Amino acid sequence: MGMTIAEKILAARSGNESVVPGQLIMCDTSWVLCHEITTPAALRMLEERGMDKVFNPDQIVAVPDHSVPAMNIKAAKMYQKLKSWVHEKGIKHFFDVGRGGIAHVVLENTGLVKPGDTLVSGDSHTCNAGALGAFATGVGSTDLAGAIYSGKVWFKVPETMLIKVTGQFKPGVTPKDLVLEVIKQIGADGANYMVMEWVGETIDNMDMEGRFTLTNMAIEAGGKTGIVAVDDATRAYLAARGVTPDQYTEYQSDSDAKYKVVIEIDAGALEPTVAYPHIPSNGKVAGTDKIAVTHAYVGSCTNGRISDLREVAAILKGRKVADGVQMIVVPATQAIWKQAAQEGLMEIFVDAGASVSYPSCGACLGMHSGVLGPNDVCISSSNRNFVGRMGDPSAQIYLASPATVAASAVNGYISDPRDFIGAGSAAD
Repeated sequence: MGMTIAEKILAARSGNESVVPGQLIMCDTSWVLCHEITTPAALRMLEERGMDKVFNPDQIVAVPDHSVPAMNIKAAKMYQKLKSWVHEKGIKHFFDVGRGGIAHVVLENTGLVKPGDTLVSGDSHTCNAGALGAFATGVGSTDLAGAIYSGKVWFKVPETMLIKVTGQFKPGVTPKDLVLEVIKQIGADGANYMVMEWVGETIDNMDMEGRFTLTNMAIEAGGKTGIVAVDDATRAYLAARGVTPDQYTEYQSDSDAKYKVVIEIDAGALEPTVAYPHIPSNGKVAGTDKIAVTHAYVGSCTNGRISDLREVAAILKGRKVADGVQMIVVPATQAIWKQAAQEGLMEIFVDAGASVSYPSCGACLGMHSGVLGPNDVCISSSNRNFVGRMGDPSAQIYLASPATVAASAVNGYISDPRDFIGAGSAAD
């Protein structure tokens, strides 16, 4: 019996010739990603047990990103804890405030995580890195502590869902719409503890930024991780970051690999999609209901990349955000912020009446820099629309692509971005 990409990685990292779904394995971790919210709890566990060490300071990446710059004294203390630990343990891969941004997007751009690697972090969207052909997943603070101390973690080998995507996106349709449609079809627990493996000509023709959006949201369907096989696009992306093929191991799924579920999607049949409150699987075609919005948010580890900002600028150029709508644009990293400024995108955002913020996860999970108040209605390019996710429990959160967010911000109600394509945009 053949193996999937994920099974091959887990077999290699656990010292087995092969593994099967359901098997318990002790797996070596190539990388541990730490931020200032979940890591301090893991460090306390280690300190209380006299286990205050790291397995290898060169295989830990630390990126404060959730509540930075510190929003209050408690947040400042958590940041201080992470920073002091980094310096004490000699962790060199530290992307401090002003030098990093949202951890998952910072990490994908470093060239550190490579195909065939394993990555764990105390953050559910760690699956983002699966687009690089790596096995990347979030763990709890206890498992995070164990990984920091030993460089190992227990896994139950997950089953795999194969998602075959063929055809070409119509104008105005994006990878975000694709993943929202898949989650709509299978449900918010449809991939429970599975690997979501993306294949097909649509994926082959998709750039890396789009692939990161797909793997990032595996957790929103209950998945253990998302993954995409290495191809020329992956190799070129890594080469641009100084990574050569001799530095990593590529794995491809065998033709006789066993899949728990196979899903087939025609990309040409997709339309811009909006996930209604309060679950990412509650998808409808954008513009089905002209629901008035008070907030529009572009950012997060799902859709705060440069291609996302370009989509938004293409719609906002020469237009204004509707009266009564507060629009916030958050580039995912300092490097993306700088690139957006160099390309003139920041001027477009400001001229349109949007507020451009510093890179952080703050607004995405309702911590700071854009918290929603009672009965606010937000259309967001982020990944999660649970009750209270972005602020007050009575607020309504609608998930969509950056283009749909921008179109809705201009109209003041949830809108179809295709209405703006070719109508005097920045792409003209």
